[in-house]
Amino acid sequence: MEYLVANFKIISSNELLQTARELLADGAAEAGFESFEDTEEGLKGYVQKDFYDKEKLDECIEDFPIENVKISYSIENAENKDWNEAWELAGFDPICVDDTVLIYDAKHQEELHPAQASDHIEIGIDAVQAFGTGTHETTQMIVSTLLGLDLDGKRVLDCGCGTGILGITAAKLGAKDVVGYDIDEWSVENAKHNAKLNGVENIEIYEGDAHVLNHISGVFDLVMANINRNILLQDMENFKSVMNHGAQLILSGFYEEDIPLLIEKAKTLGLSEKGKKKNGNWICLLLGE
Repeated sequence: MEYLVANFKIISSNELLQTARELLADGAAEAGFESFEDTEEGLKGYVQKDFYDKEKLDECIEDFPIENVKISYSIENAENKDWNEAWELAGFDPICVDDTVLIYDAKHQEELHPAQASDHIEIGIDAVQAFGTGTHETTQMIVSTLLGLDLDGKRVLDCGCGTGILGITAAKLGAKDVVGYDIDEWSVENAKHNAKLNGVENIEIYEGDAHVLNHISGVFDLVMANINRNILLQDMENFKSVMNHGAQLILSGFYEEDIPLLIEKAKTLGLSEKGKKKNGNWICLLLGE
């Protein structure tokens, strides 16, 4: 996928700079931006070309809630490269979720993988240009939510699958069939690779956005999506259209302040909150009929 990078220059007092960065990031997220990093002058943000909403970004800056703060920005094409390369080479430490699921770095298995434990479900992830190693709070919350569900014999859909970690977890927890999709071709190949690494054969991965659901037959007992708020709002109707009667929907990838918007959208589709987890300011919602 192609990305744009925006360099935001924030002119403010030193004591207001960090607050201004955080408010700007919140506003830019509504314009499609996915990730940010602090710079000396302000903030750098990344957005997929297809999801960039310039009008909404300009509106956010024009209506900025702090007086005497001036914001300007320039935007350009981001270099098409593996942004995670340095991180991938360094690897990540093993993560244990609810003392049940142990996620480890398959690329550095000998260095980082602890002694095998028969009482843990072990998942090795070899991340290549894909999101989802278990290090992020949202991934951990969804894995924890999966542990509280009965997945035996269920059909599961993983929207925006990244490395495939959530679908692989569902399969190891007894799901009969798992289908995943991602707009990023690197993620699609990485998810297939990780499924093979973990001996998971009952998983299919497709390339594309929620429109791929139009070409997938059947319905699902569980749908999960770890994506930013705007995409969740945009695609929730598509998710509901492939949910079996009594199916559940797990959503994460958004902040606490986003809950009312997502709940309001869910209600229009006949869904309501059945559970909630919080880690920092990140939220995971379990929805159902």
